[in-house]
Amino acid sequence: MRSVKSALALLAALTGLATALPAAAQDVPFTYGVWRNPKNSVHVEIKPCGGGRACGNVVWATAEAQADARKGGTPNLIGLQLLRDFQLQKNGSWRGKVFVPDLNMTLSGTADFPDATTMKAKGCLVGAFLCKSQTWRRVDSVTANAAS
Repeated sequence: MRSVKSALALLAALTGLATALPAAAQDVPFTYGVWRNPKNSVHVEIKPCGGGRACGNVVWATAEAQADARKGGTPNLIGLQLLRDFQLQKNGSWRGKVFVPDLNMTLSGTADFPDATTMKAKGCLVGAFLCKSQTWRRVDSVTANAAS
């Protein structure tokens, strides 16, 4: 009987941990919002997409960025999901998939948020090889984002 109680207690603790990660991921106040790339040619809105994951869709792009995407085989850049299934890691970094429209490729990616207005994004073709890093900046207000 004692081992059954111990097993149930362990199961309850593990269930609590499993459900705590998505809640913790959603408690990161400055991850979600609208971010711009270094050239300010694309704006992406990052928001929760279920299961403690974050996704990012293009909400604005210059005519040049849209033309580059079309050349790569992506007819509609606005509304396109660029960041997919990003999950908060134990080290505080986010990891998921990044779609690069002008290359028409999906890469492994990470995102780190050293402060409320900076996102350090990195996409890699194979593992940790053939990578490109960019620093994105917040477009929207952190306080307005936290209130929504």
